[in-house]
Amino acid sequence: MNERTGFNERSGFSIPGIPLIFLFLALVLIGFGCYVSKAHGGPPWMVGLGVFIHVLSLWFLIGFFQVAPNQGQVLQLFGKYVGTVRHEGLRWTNPFYSRKRISLRVRNFESGKLKVNDSDGNPIEIATIVVWQVMDTAEAVFCVDNYENFVTIQSESALRQMAQSYPYDAHDDGKPSLRSHGDIINNHLRDEIQARLDRAGVQVMEARISHLAYAQEIAQAMLQRQQASAIVAARTRIVQGAVGIVAMALEKLRSQGVVDLDEERKAAMVSNLLVVLCGERGTQPVINTGTLYH
Repeated sequence: MNERTGFNERSGFSIPGIPLIFLFLALVLIGFGCYVSKAHGGPPWMVGLGVFIHVLSLWFLIGFFQVAPNQGQVLQLFGKYVGTVRHEGLRWTNPFYSRKRISLRVRNFESGKLKVNDSDGNPIEIATIVVWQVMDTAEAVFCVDNYENFVTIQSESALRQMAQSYPYDAHDDGKPSLRSHGDIINNHLRDEIQARLDRAGVQVMEARISHLAYAQEIAQAMLQRQQASAIVAARTRIVQGAVGIVAMALEKLRSQGVVDLDEERKAAMVSNLLVVLCGERGTQPVINTGTLYH
């Protein structure tokens, strides 16, 4: 028995129903035989016996039920759980048992778009798709009031909790973010949902983010910030490359003895090369007819 919930699934009593159909037909025929016997001069109690056999046949008929593939039938006897039947096909069980059909198929749903604050306090919109399956029918039926509604509400609660643990965009500290670390975020979300649904006998097979965006009220400002960050990153890469090219040019000139430059001429060359390499527009050549000092 599950120590946390007090329930766990066990196999319920049932037998194949096809052979019992012939027994049911035999009882019906015996009942009619009693009526016929009375009509041909048999003892009066034959009618009572026929009525009893037909009532018994109808009661016997209540015990038949069908189990479809990937489906379970939860059995109860006067409110007490007595087991679950997962065998497919036509089955028969105690007619006093009440039965509740539970789907064991894999199911999925998409949550609505939730507005939450990320770890930086920025309002964002987020939604998820959850793939789940009932694994323990006893817990699903008896430990929560409505397990389907329970899955939906707890999944959205877990999504809110997870979204508040990460920033929307990655920072320089290397911490995972909602936008750039999909596998880490999805695994965390699945674990958060599973922790809430264990008591309902449900297994979360997959959980992934289906929608992620800044809230409308800050979307334009965040877009401008992203564009500015992209420009700064591009400029940084350009400057790093330009400095490398200039250093390589100076080293080549020195090692091959092409020209001997003093520090002032090196500074002028570096300045000119950086302007050429880092400028946004094409450069215009200027012919110097004098010297650097005149």
